[in-house]
Amino acid sequence: MENRLPPRPQIYRGYPTPVSRPFVPLGLETLYTICRQIYPDQPNPLQVAALVKYWLGGPDPLDYISMYSNPGNPSADIPPHWHYISFGLSDLHGDGRVHEISGVGTPSGFGFELTFRLKREPEERVPPTWPAAIMQALAKYVFQSENVLVAGDHVSWHCPLDNSESRIQHMLMCDDPQLGTVPTPFGSVTFIQIVGVCAEELQAAQGWNGPGIIELMKSTKGVGGPWLVTDMRRGETIFELDPSVQDAVDRGIETDGSNLSGVSARCSWQEKKHVTPPVDDSEEADLERGFAQISVQESEQIKATLKKGLMGTKAVLPPIRPNSSNRYYGMDQNEGTSRKESYDSNMNSEIASLEPPELLQTKYFDSVHLQFNLEAGTILPLALRGRLKHGRHFTFKSVIGDVAITLVPVSVSGAFVDPERPFAAHGPWLQVLLSDEDIENILEDLVTMNESDAISLPKTFEWCHNKLLVTLMHEDY
Repeated sequence: MENRLPPRPQIYRGYPTPVSRPFVPLGLETLYTICRQIYPDQPNPLQVAALVKYWLGGPDPLDYISMYSNPGNPSADIPPHWHYISFGLSDLHGDGRVHEISGVGTPSGFGFELTFRLKREPEERVPPTWPAAIMQALAKYVFQSENVLVAGDHVSWHCPLDNSESRIQHMLMCDDPQLGTVPTPFGSVTFIQIVGVCAEELQAAQGWNGPGIIELMKSTKGVGGPWLVTDMRRGETIFELDPSVQDAVDRGIETDGSNLSGVSARCSWQEKKHVTPPVDDSEEADLERGFAQISVQESEQIKATLKKGLMGTKAVLPPIRPNSSNRYYGMDQNEGTSRKESYDSNMNSEIASLEPPELLQTKYFDSVHLQFNLEAGTILPLALRGRLKHGRHFTFKSVIGDVAITLVPVSVSGAFVDPERPFAAHGPWLQVLLSDEDIENILEDLVTMNESDAISLPKTFEWCHNKLLVTLMHEDY
C-alpha cells in the first residue's frame, strides 16, 4: 500500500502572504480618483464614516466624509483650510441599493455631493468634525424631502454652525471651485460647497438672490477669498468690511427683485372682527381663526395645489433645535414637477397655473388680521420690496397645519382676489391683494424692522385703510 502524506502548505519566503484588496464601489472609486488628483499627497485622508450604512438601516445618509488639508494660496487671499468632501448623495454603487439606477447623461443619485472649506487655525493639527455633522443633517433633509441643493440656495440655521458664539449662523451654496462637475459611470456629480454666512448676508440673499451675494463675497477682502473659505471667527459682515457692497445689493434688488417666492414660518390669519364674537367651536369659527377643520380629502387637495403652483414648497423637516441640529426656513423651487427639485432656487410657476380644489368655496372678507412670528416679520419687507414690487407673489406657509398666506400684487393674474375683493380664502389658504400704494405705505412703516431688537412684541400694524391688521408675535407664539 502506497503511503500518502498530506500536502504541505505553500510557504512564501521573503514575500508577504497575499491579501485580497477590499472592493471599492465604482462610483466611489471614481470620486476618490478625482480627489487624489487634487490631493496627490493625501491618498488616505481622515474620514468620518457611517457606522451602519444608510442602505443597511443606519441613520446617516453619507457613507463617508473625507477631510483634506488644503494649503490655500495666501497671495490670492485664499487661507489654509480644511476641505470636507461628502460621498453618498450621488450613486456610489450603481446597483439600486440607495438610488435609482442611472447612467451617462443623467444625474448620479441626487446629482451632487457636498463640500465645505473651513479656515485652518495655526495650532490645529487635525480637522474639527462638526462640519461632518452639518453635512449629514443637510443630507438627511435631501433624502427625506428629495429636494436637491444647488448653487445659490440658502439654508437658515439659526445657530452658530460650530455651537460657539460665532456670527456665522447660516449657509449659502456655491459650486466648489476645485471640484466642479465630474462624470461617473452612474451619471454626473456636481460638488456643491457650503459657505457659512452671517444673518445680514442671509437676509441679503433672501431679498435679492444667492448667486449675487456669493459673487460679492468672493470680491470682498476678509471673507474667505475667491474660494469662500468659511472663517468661524469672522466678526464683520461684508457690509461692514466694505460699505459699497450694500449699494450693490440695493441696486440688485431694485433691478432684479428676489427669487425667493415663499418661506415656511409661524403664521396664522383670521377675519378681523369689529365686535368680539362669542366663543364658537363651529367649523366656521375655526375658519375665521385661520385653522379650518376640513376633511382629509380636502386637506390633501390643498397640499397638492400649493405644491403644484403658488407655494412651490416641498416637504419641510420639523423644527430642529440647537441641541440636536438646527431648523430650516426658506423654501422655493424651480419650475416643473421633477422628483428632485432645488431647495430654494427660482420658481417660475404663476398663480394662473393653479386649479383650486373644487370641494371648497372661496370666501371673501372685508378685513383680515394676520399674525407672524418675528422672524417671518423681518422677511415681510424683503417680500414686498423684492417680490411684490416686481409683480411677483410671495407665500408664508405655516409650519403647523395647512395654513398659508399669499401676498399678491395687482399685476398677477389668475388669483381669486381682485381690487374689489382684496381678501379671499380657499379653506385655510388666504390671499391678500396689495396695491402699489399699499406696498409703499407698508414698507414705510416697516423701516424699523431692521432694528428688530428694539421692537416691543406683540406689535400690531394697521394698513389698507385699517382693513389689514398685521401683528408680529414672539418666535414661538
